[in-house]
Amino acid sequence: MDQLVQHMVEHGLNLMRDEQEHISCSIIVPVYDEEENIPILHERIHAAMDPTGVAYEVVYVDDGSHDSSPKRLAEIAESDERVTFVQFRRNFGQTAALAAGIAASRGDIVVFMDADLQNDPVDIPRLLEKIDEGYDVVSGWRIKRQDAAISRKLPSMLANRLIGSVTGVHLHDFGCTLKAYRREVVEHINLYGEMHRFIPAYASWVGADITEIPVQHHPRIHGKSKYGIARTGKVVLDLLTVKFLGSYSTKPIYVFGGLGLSSIFLAFLSIFIASLDKVVNGVSFIQSPLLLLSAMLFIIGVQLILMGFLAEISVRTYHESQAKPTYVVRRIVRKDTSKL
Repeated sequence: MDQLVQHMVEHGLNLMRDEQEHISCSIIVPVYDEEENIPILHERIHAAMDPTGVAYEVVYVDDGSHDSSPKRLAEIAESDERVTFVQFRRNFGQTAALAAGIAASRGDIVVFMDADLQNDPVDIPRLLEKIDEGYDVVSGWRIKRQDAAISRKLPSMLANRLIGSVTGVHLHDFGCTLKAYRREVVEHINLYGEMHRFIPAYASWVGADITEIPVQHHPRIHGKSKYGIARTGKVVLDLLTVKFLGSYSTKPIYVFGGLGLSSIFLAFLSIFIASLDKVVNGVSFIQSPLLLLSAMLFIIGVQLILMGFLAEISVRTYHESQAKPTYVVRRIVRKDTSKL
């Protein structure tokens, strides 16, 4: 009996401990050479979040900084129980930092923000309010963006329109890091390269409800910007990858097979035109470049179809070897018959 009572007490203490450690919101901040901004940002996060009464944590991920950022973050983590500090051995990029932050966090809601003080923590409670309304993703929109017009604003505007037209997710500001997500939306998304800006598109493809709210944006005071117009090409390449993975990751034969059949059609069209030219104008096949073109197009078409078959085999192996479904379930509702 004593052992039973002791077990029940221990179980109760564990439940109380779990409840005390339950985190509602995880604020994930990737950091790269932001030593002057870190103390200010940390104070502003607490000033914005403490009055809300929300149980939160802050996860700082140092992405291979060369300044004293890791030292300052370690000091903060050692003195603040609500802080987790993750340090990379080298620079892996913002997407990797956000992925590591998700893995190290515990909150039901995940909020991303930059460490350069351009995002304002006072907007985080507003994002959480929208999540409470039932949305799965809340994206920040920097209406009054404090950046250079040519090198930052113009490429961003063009990228936003391009991403929206390709993915079907129409946001004004994909590049704004300040966003809030329900954990179940982002924890199963595998992030590679620089795919973090496309997380809303990934979320939309699995049925997430997305909204957007205006947020503040401040000019950078300390440190240097890590972004520039050179990233535009990377955005286009990443967008092509995202579109392929989102639309054809479970049916790649549609892409390769479609291109292959188009190439074979052009091959037959070329040989038809060459034959017509021979009959009408007496031009020999040997003299016409269309014969060689049709042969090349036919070979390319066959290769593309074979690549599609190989891609299909790879996709099926990937899903079946991991028992990974090709769908995402929002919820299952079932009547409890055990009480009947």
